Amino acid sequence: MKMMAMAEAPCLCARPFLAARAWRPGPAPRLRRWRPNATAGKGVGEVCAAAVEAATKAEEEEDEEEEPVAEDRYALGGACRVLAGMPAPLGATALAGGVNFAVYSGGATAAALCLFTPEDLKADRVSEEVPLDPLMNRTGDVWHVFLEGELHGMLYGYRFDGTFAPHCGHYFDVSNVVVDPYAKAVISREEYGVPAHGNNCWPQMAGMIPLPYSTPDWEGDLPLRYPQKDLVIYEMHLRGFTKHDSSNVEHPGTFIGAVSKLDYLKELGVNCIELMPCHEFNELEYATSSSKMNFWGYSTINFFSPMTRYTSGGIKNCGRDGINEFKTFVRESHKRGIEVILDVVFNHTAEGNENGPILSFRGVDNTTYYMLAPKGEFYNYSGCGNTFNCNHPVVRQFIVDCLRYWVMEMHIDGFRFDLASIMTRGSR
Repeated sequence: MKMMAMAEAPCLCARPFLAARAWRPGPAPRLRRWRPNATAGKGVGEVCAAAVEAATKAEEEEDEEEEPVAEDRYALGGACRVLAGMPAPLGATALAGGVNFAVYSGGATAAALCLFTPEDLKADRVSEEVPLDPLMNRTGDVWHVFLEGELHGMLYGYRFDGTFAPHCGHYFDVSNVVVDPYAKAVISREEYGVPAHGNNCWPQMAGMIPLPYSTPDWEGDLPLRYPQKDLVIYEMHLRGFTKHDSSNVEHPGTFIGAVSKLDYLKELGVNCIELMPCHEFNELEYATSSSKMNFWGYSTINFFSPMTRYTSGGIKNCGRDGINEFKTFVRESHKRGIEVILDVVFNHTAEGNENGPILSFRGVDNTTYYMLAPKGEFYNYSGCGNTFNCNHPVVRQFIVDCLRYWVMEMHIDGFRFDLASIMTRGSR
């Protein structure tokens, strides 16, 4: 199915909200004992004058009371000032002077933004944790914070507290730092098929914090807009396309390696490439129970992020080089008159059933993102352990935001929806 998502991107405010004074409940109104009416027998003028005097006195006493003022908060040794932030847009957004973070979690009772340096992430260590004040840093079901200052080279995730009751569908666990569903690049293992230190196939992951500018130069790239009936589609497994030595490319198994073969596809008469799943996934997800790898990628961890191990840059520059490499592939395809469409897998995720890992959606708000049975079990309409709850309004908006991002930011021309019937399923 080919679909264009050309809705306008949200208008972003140039400045975040300043740290407003946190509201605190005042003293409860006191019940006064009845006394005889002191104005009895007085004229109307005397009564009015007494009322004005009493009101003036009350205002003066109220002004004398000291109002609570929120103290300035800082992070990273004073390098960043912590402000209230904005609830939209979701994700990490670079704005003037800093970065706004916003994440939906309706069931969490507490939240914290976790920051990592690449070195600390590799050592499975949080560099700094910024607790979010539910009075200042929460609007409805969205937790948000603005960090004013320089965050170049940093990564992030979230820690949520709340009920851990799998039989009710809740998996809030403060021992886990989870990936933001809206992260634009996910940093984890560096080399394809190679476990992390200690033979760990599921090391700690974190999201890239965006910069206030975007690269590379699109060189005037525009959609080709071919009629669907005229498409000659080449279904491509990005890694498999050039991984073999016979491809004779400098960077086999990567987006930049595939660029070297675009002229060949052009000669074949191809005018559209359908990329099999290229979102971030874990090819070693079965390694603990099997020698097999997930070659095909139909087990998404994050729907906004290109697969870092499909890029020559990998996790360098916090994944930004990988994003730019994907953009280069699309731009060079368009130069040759070839559209690019994505195979998207919104029917399930890599978190599996109740025995699966807590990576992102499950730890953020399990009951929102997955279809659950009355006792917390995962409905398995996808055949892969869980079913993405596409009929929930938050999840529907998430999918639309994701498609819009790939069209507007990455210049993708369309989508093929894997097991699309899931997107119409209810709980029965």
